Amino acid sequence: MPKPGPEPDDLTKPFWDACNERRLIIQTCSACDRKQYPPEQTCRQCGSKEHLEWREATGKGRIHGYCVMHDSRLRLLQEGQPFNIAVIELLEDPEIKFFSHLPGSPPDNVPVGAIVESYYEESVSGQLLHEWKIVDAAPAGVEIGTYLAR
Repeated sequence: MPKPGPEPDDLTKPFWDACNERRLIIQTCSACDRKQYPPEQTCRQCGSKEHLEWREATGKGRIHGYCVMHDSRLRLLQEGQPFNIAVIELLEDPEIKFFSHLPGSPPDNVPVGAIVESYYEESVSGQLLHEWKIVDAAPAGVEIGTYLAR
């Protein structure tokens, strides 16, 4: 399904440049070690402007929840309806959430709790977008750290 591309600004350009290199980075405050997405001008926890930097993320997450889009108002997305809209939480910081269509997953067939991994698809503008694919159903009783070590 073709997706619209973002319009990076000064704040988000490092994130989108990293996507074009097939890397996932997260804005992090080196003063208080808080990760935040989407990026902001100041740290949401300590208010620092000077200590914000970009750090590489593992690119692994877990499906937190989902819904199915049956009637998108975005013309580019209408052709692929219905489609999933999943909420992905980053494994190293579950407070960081992303959205995904979970390409390759049939609508309404989303295993909540499954482990996902980021990959990159080209948008209609040519910008690479981070997307997520299911790599492993999360077995009961397995610690998250086990997946981060993979």
